Amino acid sequence: MTQPTGKALSTALAYYEAWTNRDFDRAMTFIADIVCYAPAGRLDGADAFRSFMEPFTQIVTRAELIASFGDDHIAMLMYDLDTLPVPHAPGAERLTVADATITQIRIIFDRAPFDAARQAR
Repeated sequence: MTQPTGKALSTALAYYEAWTNRDFDRAMTFIADIVCYAPAGRLDGADAFRSFMEPFTQIVTRAELIASFGDDHIAMLMYDLDTLPVPHAPGAERLTVADATITQIRIIFDRAPFDAARQAR
């Protein structure tokens, strides 16, 4: 894991640590009036983001940060997750940060294994 070198990276890593440790209330302290772009579409505002992300955090069983970098405005995180329905679900996030809060996240992950797991149930 890379050591934080910028304000955005420090914020992004603190947010990541909170949600991967299932402390979503703490994770939300890093969220501002957010716009989130996820494979399922655009989410506007903290409430919509929380409704999307919090249930996901409850199915994560392992999180490994593979890489991180950033500056005072933008951070990138790449990680591998195990979840209850899908093992080894890699993902990446590009986070925009202003005044120590996350204002935008672009989340990238492969939805196909999650869709297949849902259909198999």
